[in-house]
Amino acid sequence: MSVSDRRNRSASVDVLVIDDEEDIRELLELSLMRMGLGCDAAGTVAEARTLLEGRRYRLCLTDMRLPDGDGLELVEHIQRQCPGLPVAVITAFGSIETAIRALKVGAFDFVTKPVELKALRELVTHALKLQAPSDAAQGEGGRKLIGTSAALAQLRGQVEKLARNQAPVFIHGESGTGKEVIARLIHSLGARAAAPFVPVNCGAISPELMESEFFGHRKGSFTGAATDKEGLFQAANGGTLFLDEVGELPLSMQVKLLRAIQERAVRPVGAHAEESVDVRILSASHRDLAQLVNENRFRQDLYFRINVITLRVPPLRERPEDIPDLAAHVLGRLAEREGGAVRQLSPDALAALSGHSFPGNVRELENLLERACALCESDQITAADLDLQQCEGLTQTGLDLDTGEDDDVADSDDERIKVLRALDENRWNRSAAARQLGMTLRQLRYRLQKWGMD
Repeated sequence: MSVSDRRNRSASVDVLVIDDEEDIRELLELSLMRMGLGCDAAGTVAEARTLLEGRRYRLCLTDMRLPDGDGLELVEHIQRQCPGLPVAVITAFGSIETAIRALKVGAFDFVTKPVELKALRELVTHALKLQAPSDAAQGEGGRKLIGTSAALAQLRGQVEKLARNQAPVFIHGESGTGKEVIARLIHSLGARAAAPFVPVNCGAISPELMESEFFGHRKGSFTGAATDKEGLFQAANGGTLFLDEVGELPLSMQVKLLRAIQERAVRPVGAHAEESVDVRILSASHRDLAQLVNENRFRQDLYFRINVITLRVPPLRERPEDIPDLAAHVLGRLAEREGGAVRQLSPDALAALSGHSFPGNVRELENLLERACALCESDQITAADLDLQQCEGLTQTGLDLDTGEDDDVADSDDERIKVLRALDENRWNRSAAARQLGMTLRQLRYRLQKWGMD
């Protein structure tokens, strides 16, 4: 008699376990029962489908190789017939490619054989915390994607789907498109919403301090290490670590980051043993990582590890129909912050915004409206208040050149004023100022050096 036959039939059925090896089924069932969960078991795809038709489950665990089919077939079936049910796959050690295929078709997560019970418990705990798809309308604090365009509707659907699995996601988009907002949404709509979301700008950390920042350090491990310090991985334990501008990581750090992701463990500087960490990795960049790989500036193995699923964020110029909604949202937020009435856009101002190319995307729109509110003397913002002419020299194409040797632009007084204003607004954080301007950090440094201001 199997464990399923011996357990109390009146218990709630939480998990469906599918594996053709009886000893593995019993091991999984016993482990789940110790967590207070009820289980059903099946040995074939056909048995699993029958159980799925007759009962409702909170989680499905399936082996990848079954006598009458495979786990991928079941994942696809569950996506069609039971879209709210998270399904995790069990795969042989070394078959990461198969697990990645499962994640891409909708699996929540995967574990490898031999199954480590700690990893299994973490997976189950996260899966049972998932919100129902109907609850995924907006994220933490009412954060949501503003707009009604077809491109944004597609992006919104992708975000909600990705929030329901644990796959590493690479968010690719131009500067100012809201990549961190999207990462926060994926986190807040997912199973890790109650745990920390830790963002880090990889281009803003000194290479000498990078290992300590990511993994922590022990007291006395180097000059200035007066106390023990936890790193970003430890701070994000149980939650999400967001690696913004991941393409800026030096190669030496890429090796260590890859090991931490693969082993799910980190070793603080000066420590002798590794510490287990449970984090989901989300990353982002405005740069083409595949091109960086071809140029030997980004490790191919790390690229494949963090880029299981790519999420492209469309620039604002590809969805101009969203500008009125975005502008209204920004103006409402500014009014709430300042405690005044919400300003409105005149027809000519709205027409001017709709015809603008927005090289700085949503961030540029926010800055334009904030400046206009500060200068406007009435309740209505006009095209003259927006002063879009000052942005004509900033084009996405012109500012994304990696050489930084666009001498005509760099030598102009207007360009110098724009750069200084951005640095001042960002408290001289160069990485933040570069993103606001739509430049790479290298291009900003080139300008400052050229002007003798580095």
